[in-house]
Amino acid sequence: MDNIRISRRTLLATGASALAGGWLSAGCSGTLLPQQALAREFSRDRISPLPENGTTNPEDENYQRLLRGRFEDWRLPISGLVAQPTAMSLDDLKRFPARTQITQHTCEEGWSAIAEWTGVQLSRVIEAVGIKPAARYIVFHTVDGWWDSLDMSDALHPQTILTYGMNGRELPVPHGAPIRLRVERQLGYKSLKFLKTMTITDRLDNVEDGTGAVGVADGYSWYSGI
Repeated sequence: MDNIRISRRTLLATGASALAGGWLSAGCSGTLLPQQALAREFSRDRISPLPENGTTNPEDENYQRLLRGRFEDWRLPISGLVAQPTAMSLDDLKRFPARTQITQHTCEEGWSAIAEWTGVQLSRVIEAVGIKPAARYIVFHTVDGWWDSLDMSDALHPQTILTYGMNGRELPVPHGAPIRLRVERQLGYKSLKFLKTMTITDRLDNVEDGTGAVGVADGYSWYSGI
């Protein structure tokens, strides 16, 4: 694969199956596909305060119940074009090998901050449930009513993680507990907080309003690479 140049357009045209098969068969070791550059990572002394923006404590009744129970009953349903639909608990996600990365969160409002994130690579979760050949996108819905999606290029990126830890501690509620998506190669609004569901699909035009993300109608780009 080292001599093959795979663009985002090629990936979406050909599907995820062959690409994911080759990448995942390497054991999610962090081998990069061409054009999958890593976001810069920093030392711990560069960590800076990260503002608590957006929803900081969802009023959703079920979320508040789960919060009182320290998320022991929380589950992340994973469905769609997968061989093994499932609902993973926080403990299930923590059983995967963990990845810790110190990266810069860049907000579309013009500010940035550096934080340490710990979680499981999304690629490992995809491997566990087994994506089907037609899979093209992963759609995420959140407790506070947001939704967004990733193509498989970003989903399989080694720095795309389902985060449960921040700065050496459990992920705080204002930053998306129990699980926050981190997409390090895109602007901060793609790193959704308070994940509720995850669906693998072959198309986006039949999901919600068909734009690929809740923010598109308000002028946010579906793809916001940095």
